[in-house]
Amino acid sequence: MSSELLDALMILEKEKGISRDVLIDAIEAALVSAYRRNFNQAQNVRIDLNLGSGSMRVFARKEVVEQVFDPRLEISIEDARRINPNYQVEDVVELEVTPKDFGRIAAQTAKQVVTQRVREAERGIIYSEFIDREEDIMTGIVQRLDSKFIYVSLGKIEALLPINEQMPNERYKPHDRIKVFITKVEKTTKGPQIFVSRTHPGLLKRLFEIEVPEIFDGTVEIKSVAREAGDRSKISVYSANDEVDPVGACVGPKGSRVQAIVNELKGEKIDIVKWSEDPVVFVANALSPSKVLDVIVNENDKATTVVVPDYQLSLAIGKRGQNARLAAKLTNWKIDIKSETDAREAGIFPREEAFNLFGDDEDESEYEFHEESDF
Repeated sequence: MSSELLDALMILEKEKGISRDVLIDAIEAALVSAYRRNFNQAQNVRIDLNLGSGSMRVFARKEVVEQVFDPRLEISIEDARRINPNYQVEDVVELEVTPKDFGRIAAQTAKQVVTQRVREAERGIIYSEFIDREEDIMTGIVQRLDSKFIYVSLGKIEALLPINEQMPNERYKPHDRIKVFITKVEKTTKGPQIFVSRTHPGLLKRLFEIEVPEIFDGTVEIKSVAREAGDRSKISVYSANDEVDPVGACVGPKGSRVQAIVNELKGEKIDIVKWSEDPVVFVANALSPSKVLDVIVNENDKATTVVVPDYQLSLAIGKRGQNARLAAKLTNWKIDIKSETDAREAGIFPREEAFNLFGDDEDESEYEFHEESDF
């Protein structure tokens, strides 16, 4: 074993972050394998490496027995005591059996096995690093595309962005820098495999955590997210501190914070609403930008009937029902929207116990962030 190889182990430890002990174990395993294969031996052997000199010796390990049945694995008590009078039955005797020309064969075999073990160790390090980043956001660089995946470089490894996790309003080109949400990290025989997404609601949540310091430090909490990627999203926020406006914190000065997220998502509209434990208030907020006159709650079915002004009905429902659908996902309540006229004809509006959700003014919502309504 040359001292150059040992120097190489130290370099690998520094550059690859792989413990030298792991590499030494790999070398020892390689030398045992080489000895048995090249010298047609089935002995139980141990390799002794001298890290200082770079030398190595092979020792056969034999059990001390009364009667020898396999001389490759056993040694008689008489022969053992000729070596050392203190040996007893069931002790293990080690005898040096290093072949004269073993060095060259050992070096070749060791190189192959060490390379393999280094590759396995690197894969283990990458897996350990990325398994802790599941449900986290990273910036990657698009490498190449095929019919099933976009391959995104995350530095040490390429992640897979499946076609169903790609935003419909985006076109990806090699060398594009994109933020992705890590959905799954798998350990395979070929190494770790990482799947990422651009459509997952978690991506929107992580982007707000990056852009809004109040969310990062816990002053503002994201309660729920509903998303139809590339088109429109809704997010509900809450703060236990009465002096903090959670919606305003997310919008930012002149909309700067949420605008940065909209830009990252290529123009996806985002409604930010205030969360409330009262389903009446929460459902009304979730239907923003529509004005709501009343919310009738059915606790048993976890369903609500929402009454809106006649002229606001299409806005409340949204194109292809999108606004109502997102509001239902956001609140986790079923939502049935009725116009004021239909509600009056059905005798469910107005109610004596109902109250004006928005007071006497005509403001629909304190904060909305979307382009001019296209409903």
